Order: sequence, then structure tokens, then C-alpha cells
Amino acid sequence: MSGPFDISVRGNVKEISKALSAFAYKQMPFATALALTAIAKEVQADEIQNIASTFKKPKPFTQKSVGMQGARKDTLTAIVFVRPIAAKYLEPYEDGGDHVLAGRALFNPKNIKLDQYGQLPRKVLERLKARRDIFIGPIKAKSGTVNGVWQRIPAKKKQPAHLKLLIRFGDAVAVTKRLNYRSRAKALIDRRFNAVLGSAIGKAILSAR
Repeated sequence: MSGPFDISVRGNVKEISKALSAFAYKQMPFATALALTAIAKEVQADEIQNIASTFKKPKPFTQKSVGMQGARKDTLTAIVFVRPIAAKYLEPYEDGGDHVLAGRALFNPKNIKLDQYGQLPRKVLERLKARRDIFIGPIKAKSGTVNGVWQRIPAKKKQPAHLKLLIRFGDAVAVTKRLNYRSRAKALIDRRFNAVLGSAIGKAILSAR
């Protein structure tokens, strides 16, 4: 997504610490690290589910791009992140804007079998380029210049030779969906952190005995 953002739970930790015994208070750094790691795992799982419900048949690569780094007692910071490649093309779904295209974009595929994710299988273009009846590039049509993959159709008795559009290279279009990555993460943390911290304090106290 477009840059990191922080969600602080210092106020929650401070408020809960007031009610603890001296013994329990000593376990707070460890308990806080446990809680931060646990809540980060919840945010990670929620964002993976968010991707699955927002997009139609998202690729496993996209869903697995959400990672998590747990907290330590000396840092008390947990991180949920999207790996760079996926973050680049998911960014418009958070902040708005156009689809991020990788090189020549493929839109409006015609008469081409798509994979289970609704996208062109790998190496399709390579196979097409190898065919003698295929031309790849811009063609001037009545509607304007169309850039794409064309098949040369030979002339028949009552039909002259012509080009048939197989795949159109399109410009980026504006995204219409939103992941609401930041707001979802904050809402989950606001709703769950106190309970998660309470459970972590119990675990920290038991481990100290």
C-alpha cells in the first residue's frame, strides 16, 4: 500500500497497567509483545480474507502477499505488511486511481481461453508471436487506433482477407473497488486489543511462575 501507517495502543496498555499488581506489572513488556503479535496475526488474517472477498478469484500470490512480523519486548512493535510487488498493484484499491499495469496491459480478451482467475495464462503471447497468422501491434480502425493481437484471416469466396482482433491492449482504467486496508485494521485493533492484551497478561503471569 502507499507507505506505512502507525496504530498506537499505548493508551490501552497504560490504562490496563494501572489495575495490575506489582508482580503482574513486571510482566507487561512480555505481555504487550505477546498481545501485539497476536493482534497483528488477526489483522493479517482479516486482510487476507478482505482480499478474497473484494476480488473475484484473486490469485494465491496476492492473498499470500500479506505478511506479518511479530513484536519483541525491546521494540514493542508488530508489523503487518503487503509485499512490494502486490503492494504496487493493490495501492489504487486503497487510495483510488487507475489500475497499475505491468508493461503492456491486456484487456478485453476475445476468443482466448482464460485461466481459473480470469486472466491470460502465462506464455500465451509467446505462443501467439510464433504463429505466422498473428500480428501484434496498432491498427487504424474506424473507431481509432487499436493496439492488440490480431489474427490474419485469409480471403474466402465472398469475404476479403481481414484482421480479427484477439486481444486488445488497453489503457489503465480507474479502479472501482476499495480494500479499506487502514480503516479495517484500525477498527479490528480498537475492537479486539484490550481482550487480546488481557489474555496475554494471563499467559505472561503463568509463564513467570
